[in-house]
Amino acid sequence: MSRIGKMPIAIPAGVTVDIAENNKVTVKGPKGELARQLAPEMELTIEDGVLTVKRPNDLKRNRALHGLTRTLIHNMVIGVTDGYKKTLEVNGVGYRAAKQGKKLVLNLGYSHPVEMEDPEGLTTEVQDNKIIVSGIDKEKVGQYAAEIREKQYAAEIREKRAPEPYKGKGIKYDYEVIRRKVGKTGKK
Repeated sequence: MSRIGKMPIAIPAGVTVDIAENNKVTVKGPKGELARQLAPEMELTIEDGVLTVKRPNDLKRNRALHGLTRTLIHNMVIGVTDGYKKTLEVNGVGYRAAKQGKKLVLNLGYSHPVEMEDPEGLTTEVQDNKIIVSGIDKEKVGQYAAEIREKQYAAEIREKRAPEPYKGKGIKYDYEVIRRKVGKTGKK
């Protein structure tokens, strides 16, 4: 058995979980509603406020889906009760972040400010040099604050100016430690 997959999910008060045909799971709570289509092979059962996930057999695919299915449902339950949050820090001389309505405006040393519209279901806040991305969907919160490095077209925050190792300028996660490098030295 999967160590994660066999763990039961306690459904807190004020949260309803509905399992429809082909394992379409809908979770409603105080912060909102999330729905997701999960693997139809898994057996989902709710008894006495506890949801359990069982797999039909020990095929490799089913073993892989067992823990994944349980984790996805657990993340949905946490999202509608507590929500998710990622904190980013803006470091560098002249680097600033500001909020204008639903737009996040970043001044990151480019010739123009970078404006980003908040995606549906997510909110951003700016406090001093910190950007706080919050929402109920863990996947969307992580993706919006992601580290994908396609600089020009993607809409993620951190990749607009990833931290560099010499001065530490850029946008980093609050828990991230930047390994610093020593700059060049002149000949004597």
